[in-house]
Amino acid sequence: MLSFQNQSNGRTLVFGDRQVLSHSSEHPFATAIKREKTYEANRGTVKETVTEVERVPLVDLAEKDGVFTLSAKGHSLSVATTEQPDGVQLAFTGEDGWAYEFTLPAIEGEAVFGGGEQYRKTNLRGETVVNFVSEHIKAKTVIEKAILPRFLYREKPHAAIGSYAPMPVFVTDRGRMIRFDTASDGKSTFGTDAYTFGFDACPKSLTVTFGFSFDALLGSLAACVPNRQYIPDWCHDGMILGVQGGTQTILEKAFAMLDAGAKISGVWSQDWSGENRTVMGKQVWWNWEVDEKLYPDLKGAIEKLNARGVRFLAYINPYLVKDGRLYTECKEKGYLITHKDGSVYHIKSTTFDAGMLDLTNPEAVRFTKDVLIKRNMLDLGVSGWMADFGEYLPTDCVLFDGDPKKLHNLWPVIWAKLNREAVEEYGAKDILFFMRSGYVGVQTYAPILWNGDQHTDTTKDYGMPCVMPASFSLGFSGVPMIHCDIGGFFSFGKMKRKPELFTRWMEMCTFSLLMRSHESIRPWANAQFDAEEVTPHTVRLTNIHAALKPYIRHCEELAKAGLPAMRPDFYDAMDYAASRDMYSYFLGEDLFVCPVIERKAKTRRVHLPKGEWIGFWSGKAYAGEAAYTVPAPLGQTPVFYRKNSAYADLFRRAAEENK
Repeated sequence: MLSFQNQSNGRTLVFGDRQVLSHSSEHPFATAIKREKTYEANRGTVKETVTEVERVPLVDLAEKDGVFTLSAKGHSLSVATTEQPDGVQLAFTGEDGWAYEFTLPAIEGEAVFGGGEQYRKTNLRGETVVNFVSEHIKAKTVIEKAILPRFLYREKPHAAIGSYAPMPVFVTDRGRMIRFDTASDGKSTFGTDAYTFGFDACPKSLTVTFGFSFDALLGSLAACVPNRQYIPDWCHDGMILGVQGGTQTILEKAFAMLDAGAKISGVWSQDWSGENRTVMGKQVWWNWEVDEKLYPDLKGAIEKLNARGVRFLAYINPYLVKDGRLYTECKEKGYLITHKDGSVYHIKSTTFDAGMLDLTNPEAVRFTKDVLIKRNMLDLGVSGWMADFGEYLPTDCVLFDGDPKKLHNLWPVIWAKLNREAVEEYGAKDILFFMRSGYVGVQTYAPILWNGDQHTDTTKDYGMPCVMPASFSLGFSGVPMIHCDIGGFFSFGKMKRKPELFTRWMEMCTFSLLMRSHESIRPWANAQFDAEEVTPHTVRLTNIHAALKPYIRHCEELAKAGLPAMRPDFYDAMDYAASRDMYSYFLGEDLFVCPVIERKAKTRRVHLPKGEWIGFWSGKAYAGEAAYTVPAPLGQTPVFYRKNSAYADLFRRAAEENK
């Protein structure tokens, strides 16, 4: 089925009747590039300066026994072709020190999805996607929102927004998947006539897969990049409350919500190791052992929570606050990354410095597993944690082993692997940890991702709405299980959430894999789950989420095969032209959710996909492929379920019993 065909303007590699690539002297498949690049990092955001020294289009093509060689001016690239049941893999052998650019044919009207976590757009056609793990939040944008009146703020375009979890994996609605095996920095541009993929080093391979459905394409990806995501059963028994402030506070708040009738599965206290007050707000003291002053007898408190069916979750990241006890110990043992002169390389988070654990040092890895995770958290009775960060590895640091430029994108996967191994070595079967950063392969180790740090508002660039495109993009990239911080995280100046926003966000997450709230970086300025106006909604929505447990479990079973739990409205049609609302989604196959993302809205315009639907709240029947304006009172975001769903009775009971 795989063959080269001569064309009037060059040669084309085809798989059956599908074009894989085309090559001619005017438009070569590959180009070798010599360039110089510098990186300037500031709190995880990296500015690149690139100077192109030489560009060599590899115009000459010679083919023999399934291997073809592209060459020009003494430079060559060897490409070995391997036919697969549903496509072809091209294995590359290039030259060290050179960047490479590859061009694939575009298809008229084709939409492109994936690229890892992309917050602003689902269809990437016409855009450039950066393949470099970086901080998502930019200080300039936060300051603009704090200073400018709401009506003057201009939401940022796709090109201005970074990604915690980029991936060189793309799926199209014309039935092809394009996947590069590389950890290199790079950019992918989806133009009108061609798609260009550039990387700082030669990729190991390019795999082009064909399929007649998104399920088929993503199932094929899961077979190549194993998906081992999971959610422990206890997580579905209600909401994980984001609560900080010490032992007494977490007990009082958790028990008060239980007594009010809410379903609470856990308490997540990120300040278990202490708080760090900065000009930005309340941050965590990055020293991964319990703060005995803030959390006296935490082990006893965890036992009290467990007795009422509530788990305790903590927080950790691969950094240690400068001059903290564990920082000093790890500095003395040589466990931190360094400058070339041997001094500790500090990274900055808002206003404070921290050392970064060297995850290439076997002794540092063992210390992190045995002491920081097993002894300091699991032995304490912790049932889970946020495994934060992973995207700040400086490209100019010195590691125990390896080149930081080559490992930068892989760092969050290495961090995920460490956490997963610690859990499995400990023998715990029901531990949850969740990550924001990632790269290809993170789904093999991280139980579930979350969408990073949203602003506490409804802007489409950084606020609540961006959760949806970000989740769709990850799903198309092979990461099927994602959730988000209920209420968002970043708050500054007048940017703070009111009870309405927290409730709307909680509505959305009721119909998701996992309900977990965040107090935000300024808890005192933002509405929480137990605000007077919010509490009745917290009680009702947590009960609904718990009632949906069998269906959510079903969605997780589908995810094991690589099928995303959260899907855009055009997923079944496999045609972006069928999309009517980027800010609505399928949860699994049978629920269609239309979050309310406008302030003070009383109704919501919805566009139902093909099929027969029942309104979750009203029980009213609706025909698909039509638009409706439906009621959307606070606490009732529009949700619909398929009339013929095997879970129809479950959905009906969940709504009726929690009116």
